[in-house]
Amino acid sequence: MQREIRILGVPMDLGQNRRGVDTGPSAVRYANLKARLERLGHVVHDEGNVAVPNPEEHVAEGTGRRLQAITAVCQTLYDRACPWIEAGEYAIFLGGDHSISIGSVAAAAHDEPIGVIWIDAHSDYNTPETSPSGNIHGMPVATLVGEGPEPLVNIGRLGPKLDGSQIVQIGIRSLDEIERERLIRSGIHVFTMRHIDELGMAVVARQALDRLRHFSRIHVSLDMDSLDPAEAPGVGTPVPGGMTYREAHLLMEILGDSGRVESLDIVEINPILDKSNMTAELAVELATSLLGQRIL
Repeated sequence: MQREIRILGVPMDLGQNRRGVDTGPSAVRYANLKARLERLGHVVHDEGNVAVPNPEEHVAEGTGRRLQAITAVCQTLYDRACPWIEAGEYAIFLGGDHSISIGSVAAAAHDEPIGVIWIDAHSDYNTPETSPSGNIHGMPVATLVGEGPEPLVNIGRLGPKLDGSQIVQIGIRSLDEIERERLIRSGIHVFTMRHIDELGMAVVARQALDRLRHFSRIHVSLDMDSLDPAEAPGVGTPVPGGMTYREAHLLMEILGDSGRVESLDIVEINPILDKSNMTAELAVELATSLLGQRIL
């Protein structure tokens, strides 16, 4: 199926403390995302990048100013993307750290309830009160269900954008203790790496879609640290024991087959930590699997 696709870069590294993830959008573009999607027959528009201050700038110094800067970036992302969502276009958001998803999910959900498939080594369900690091890239899921900093909760329309029943997480294998307790009570359905090991990715992917069967539109948020570091070394928070190359592709193929995925985040690629851009190249391959690339 041919789609009209909009690509928006969000080169933000304000949600964590390790420089380099702001160059993730450039790495994915260098890996020929646009051309690869066009080869599949899609009409692709690269809309450039949202302007983001770097951590050394005065507007981003300190926790309070970082929160203000992240809020401004996510609001701009929301404002840019909402017309594409309303027009039925497919949106791809290139991070940057995972805090960009506060804006991208808000945009995807601004006019109707959606399902969200969160593919990540981490659940990102901390709050400022529970986070050991205080880094906002570990808080977007909590924020989207209304449990984060108020300015971020109110991106776009006021209040929460999701409840727990709208979210399925896949690939989880690293949780903080209080975060684990909160997640158990959240209503979010979580497929850990143990579930993938025991059930197989095909079963996990189809059960995830079935959990979200009431939603005609799904947003996929892909953190590249969901893959094993041997497959995707260019990430800031690698965790051993992640998805294999084929498990990740199979997941994307099955999600793509559903015909319900309408938007995608690709986040947490840090080219400084990568080997020959292999993490960005894999991200592009996974995006093409989601959007129709098949073996036969």
